Amino acid sequence: MKKLFTLLGLSAIIMIILTGCGPAAHIETSRNANFSQYRTFAWAQKNERSTRSDITEQRIKDAIGYQLAKTKGWREVRHNPDIILSYDVLVERSSRLQSDPVYSWGGFRTFYNPYARRFYNVYYPSRLMGFDNYSVPTKEGTITITMVDTKNDEAVLQAWATDEVDGRKLNGKEVDRIVNAIFKKWDNQMRVGNPYDEKYYSNR
Repeated sequence: MKKLFTLLGLSAIIMIILTGCGPAAHIETSRNANFSQYRTFAWAQKNERSTRSDITEQRIKDAIGYQLAKTKGWREVRHNPDIILSYDVLVERSSRLQSDPVYSWGGFRTFYNPYARRFYNVYYPSRLMGFDNYSVPTKEGTITITMVDTKNDEAVLQAWATDEVDGRKLNGKEVDRIVNAIFKKWDNQMRVGNPYDEKYYSNR
């Protein structure tokens, strides 16, 4: 019974860890960036014809715009923005390592007691022998956000996050999850006092 509780406890811990896993986000900022001076943004116009659906494109823009308003207080404008925003989406094939537990045989075996002239049963519990590891084909979606200062055309931030997705086009939940990871990473980077964030420059 004690071993059973231990195994259940380990399973619960593994489930918590897997649940806590999310998109891997990365942030790169310019040394010359002063994010405290930015208040407005607009979206860059694309020269080439987009192959993405209007719905997907609007989902991404809405998710990014919502996070900028919520976390930075920025607002979208049509004229004279402080920042020009652009984004890119990449969905590619990948693989994920899957591990399944392997258990030994468990059950009852019957023996004969010649001294008492009767049969009796012995229970053999199933035991964890190891794990069967194999690769599962998946798809990974990456959203990259680039911010350019309109005064000098310098890229002040490039951020991207990658997560496992279901298909060739990102759905609303996948877009929100990836974009939220980017802004969470940016916020955490600011909290630890990264020298290339707005807290550093606003205190100088």
